[in-house]
Amino acid sequence: MTEAEPPAEVRAAFTRFSGDRTTMSTDQFRLFLIEYQGQDEASAAEDADRIVKEALLQRKENDGPSPDDEGGICLDEFFRYLLSTDLNGPIHCKVHHDMNAPLSHYFIFTGHNSYLTGNQLSSDSSDAPIIRALQRGVRVIELDMWPNSAKDDILVLHGRTLTSPVTLIKCLKSIKLYAFVKSPYPVIITLEDHLTPELQAKVAEMVTETFGDLLYYPNGEGLVEFPSPESLKHRIIISTKPPKKYLETKGSKDKEIIAVLEKGSSVDDKERLLDTELDEKSDEGQDSDEARSSDQKRPEYKRLITIHAGKPKGSLTDALKVAEDMVKRLSLSEYELEKVAASNGTDVVRFTQKNILRIYPKGTRVTSSNYKPNIGWMHGAQMVAFNMQGYGKPLWMMQGMFRANGGCGYVKKPDFLMQEGPNKEVFDPKRTKEVKMNLKVKVFLGDGWSLDFSRTHFDIFSPPDFYTKLYIIGVPADAAKRKTRVIEDDCFPVWNEEYIFTITEPELALLRIEVREYDLYDTDDFGGQTCLPISELRPGIRAVPLYDRKGEKYPSVKLLMRFQFV
Repeated sequence: MTEAEPPAEVRAAFTRFSGDRTTMSTDQFRLFLIEYQGQDEASAAEDADRIVKEALLQRKENDGPSPDDEGGICLDEFFRYLLSTDLNGPIHCKVHHDMNAPLSHYFIFTGHNSYLTGNQLSSDSSDAPIIRALQRGVRVIELDMWPNSAKDDILVLHGRTLTSPVTLIKCLKSIKLYAFVKSPYPVIITLEDHLTPELQAKVAEMVTETFGDLLYYPNGEGLVEFPSPESLKHRIIISTKPPKKYLETKGSKDKEIIAVLEKGSSVDDKERLLDTELDEKSDEGQDSDEARSSDQKRPEYKRLITIHAGKPKGSLTDALKVAEDMVKRLSLSEYELEKVAASNGTDVVRFTQKNILRIYPKGTRVTSSNYKPNIGWMHGAQMVAFNMQGYGKPLWMMQGMFRANGGCGYVKKPDFLMQEGPNKEVFDPKRTKEVKMNLKVKVFLGDGWSLDFSRTHFDIFSPPDFYTKLYIIGVPADAAKRKTRVIEDDCFPVWNEEYIFTITEPELALLRIEVREYDLYDTDDFGGQTCLPISELRPGIRAVPLYDRKGEKYPSVKLLMRFQFV
């Protein structure tokens, strides 16, 4: 075989909707889109007319006019349409969520240490990874600000490490240039501030001059409710700790370290302090005398802050208490989230109904690895911050979640995460719910490896032996995995295998797909992956594009699959 051939189910669908003719008319194709693919009538009519016209034009250009042309598409053209990831992709490609709710009602595509090109200890700082993140739709960019050696300019770097710096102004200019190339919805810059008041004033000047009218900030001291993504389209907003809180945080942090050392530190205490130290969230560089003498410079910097941030003081339970007069952002390490979710999961959910919760990788992830994001999402955390320069299964999951809602970087949280019951009870991630959906998935075939890989990439002496793995990721009750059989010696594997998954919370569920090439004597080779939000799946036969380990789309590699909700 030199190319994939239509499977039996595709042939049967063509025969059924063409009325057993050699071509399918525009009206017949429209009925196929409505009845088999689940499209609405308006979009089906528009798509059918356009696709059939384009197919006929292409045929005429290739073969010239034919007296036998019946004005419809043939089986091969029908199959080519089904295999087109551009025309027949697996998920909705437009923004379709309500974008008028407060920011706290959305999961937001969030980066961690967005300026690093590699590991957390010795890689270069640059605006290049910031640009790449924005081009992929990331909406939250994190910058760690430190003074230069002369104390007269601001550098961005991971402090107390061997990472090389990049200037703040270069990062700001790149953010301005690329902020809205992928999405019109707001970019949030989270600043980790290790500056003197004089340099804070310089930051305020840089930010206002660079962003101009793109910059949004409120008139008052704080917000009772966050604005909506819709109201902030094409705007840039700042999130950091108000300057006056640095001295309080520094003092309380010193007292906490002393107390831990005096009483004999537990493993939990050590882990939390290590996260804080290595992730550079401490608030040093705030000299108290200097700060008091420069109060007049604070308001300009402080008033630019739209989302007031903080880290927990005292117990995590106290930090999660909801204030009625002001909303805020709270940052927890992945370890702190796991700890509080185990004992007070509903408190986290309640906090995130009005406030923003940011989760960041623990400080020991020096290789820029990531953690499983779904524990944050199922507790309502809006900003699950990831090292975007890395790769691996957690990052594939993150990329999958934010393919939802047209890839705009904002995904509306499920209603059940925002609701209270008659007794003010909220969603409990630990409680198993009843099944809401049965998802039937069929894997027909794969195509494109012969175009995107060399002939000997997988095996030197024979064609590859592919198999596909399917995973459901979401709340614990929904976790599942399946695997197809291995198809030996075939660049165009045909599986025709079907599986049923039961889903209790489809809005939080992802379908992760990975193709491997079986190797008898070594680790199975990687053949492509994707991750799809189940709530966004389009029913019917779909072409599913596959991506490499870093999340870059292969030009040709794809699977032909069918999705049914039963």
